[in-house]
Amino acid sequence: MSFNTTTFNGLCNHQPQAMIIRYPVVSAFRSNGLSTVCISCFLQTTKGPSRTITRNISKASSLRAIAAPAPRFRDGYFSTNALLEKAKIGSRRGALTSIVPETTSIANGSEASKHATFTPPPSTQDLPHRRRQAARRAAKESAESDLVLPENSSSKLTENASSQPVNSIRRLIPILLSLSKPRLSVLVVLTAMASYSLYPVPELLSPSLTDTPSLSTLTLFFLTTGTALCAASANAFNMLYEPKWDAMMSRTRNRPLVRKLISTRGAAIFAILSGVIGTAGLYFGVNPTVSFLGFLNIALYAGVYTPMKRMHWLNTWVGAIVGGIPPLMGWAAAAGQSATQAGDWKELLLGERNIGGWLLAGLLFSWQFPHFMALSWAIREEYKNAGYKMLCWMNPARNSRVALRYSLAFFPICIGLCYYGVTEWTFALASAPVNIWLVKEAVRFWKLEGHKGSARGLFWASVWHLPVVMILAMVEKKGMWQRVWRAVVGEPDVDDGDWIEEDEEEAVLSASAREVKPDVRAAAIALPTK
Repeated sequence: MSFNTTTFNGLCNHQPQAMIIRYPVVSAFRSNGLSTVCISCFLQTTKGPSRTITRNISKASSLRAIAAPAPRFRDGYFSTNALLEKAKIGSRRGALTSIVPETTSIANGSEASKHATFTPPPSTQDLPHRRRQAARRAAKESAESDLVLPENSSSKLTENASSQPVNSIRRLIPILLSLSKPRLSVLVVLTAMASYSLYPVPELLSPSLTDTPSLSTLTLFFLTTGTALCAASANAFNMLYEPKWDAMMSRTRNRPLVRKLISTRGAAIFAILSGVIGTAGLYFGVNPTVSFLGFLNIALYAGVYTPMKRMHWLNTWVGAIVGGIPPLMGWAAAAGQSATQAGDWKELLLGERNIGGWLLAGLLFSWQFPHFMALSWAIREEYKNAGYKMLCWMNPARNSRVALRYSLAFFPICIGLCYYGVTEWTFALASAPVNIWLVKEAVRFWKLEGHKGSARGLFWASVWHLPVVMILAMVEKKGMWQRVWRAVVGEPDVDDGDWIEEDEEEAVLSASAREVKPDVRAAAIALPTK
């Protein structure tokens, strides 16, 4: 096969050809051939025969190629690509918005295919209406969440004490107050004072009714201070017994003994001194019966109730008895003012005229259950983890039934206070709304067993119930407003007149026994009586 110069010239000009022409190796060495071949074509002719790559394209192979998965590359393959980093950040946020230019390299194209494969679909939670629905659900759950207890006053005092200098009086006083549980001690003192004021003695604080001037004011002072010290002693002994388990509960882990702000010896000295001074003050300033009740309160709370919490769920009933003793202390203190006999515990606590004191004690005893059952339900898991035997986690159904049962007891108690002359009959009507409110919340607590905010409702109903009932009882005290009216308009007190006539009659009769003329004796006997 021969080629002319024109043919070589056309080939050497590198024009596109429709076919591939392989030249024999020997033709390049002809005398007229080397002069017309460029260096590029000459180098091509010196190479061996190239391998022809044949690719058979069929329908089946094309389908397999389409079905084959896209190539996957490691992150390190595109480590220098800034677009990849942006795409990765965007995919994490669920909104990939990267744009790949058309003029990118094959690496960028592979990157786009990779992200197209792994980019998750948009979540329905990111849609606006889904976000609004989630917000409404969260608000509803927050409104119906479990009871959030108010901050513990002991914890506040402990925090204040920890910021003060060591061995300073500013550090010691908050620690001792924290040991006494100030809120609980104040509640105990107020219930004793309310019962003291409700004792049916006309003008209880009047010096004319006592042998010693201002005796009733002194009695009230000794009653409040002695009761407060006895309560502080009982609470300090309680903390001495439970530091290990107090550390397991959120409400008690900030107590001074848990945080070691005071030594065990120091707390024990404070508890013993408070108990001794409190009972001694009640003994000498009030009467032995009240002093014995104060000592009994310390013994029951620290010696029975506190260890029993880890033994049996009946500990709640023992704690309720402890809560019912302070009203008896106030009643016995007031009864000692008008004692006509020996003034022993039988005269001060027994008899029909002292039923009012037991009714007030029953009111405080019953109040403990709806209050504590709702409070304990909110921290039932903490009680369980600490090993305390409480109905809130052992038997929630019984826990709610007990709260409802004792909530119903306030109606007969309030009526009994009216019947036995402690309050006016209007007290039964005035206390009915707050009693109904408490029962309503107790019924809801019983039906829902503490869920859906029922524990929170019963807790706050009990918090408001006790002070409202006690204030109403003092406002509606028997005969109080009649005496106020007579004092305003200037009318004489009928009771005082009766006492004066009785004193005159006794004086005349006593004089008649000492040789009085018969006509004078007859005139004395004929005095009108009421």
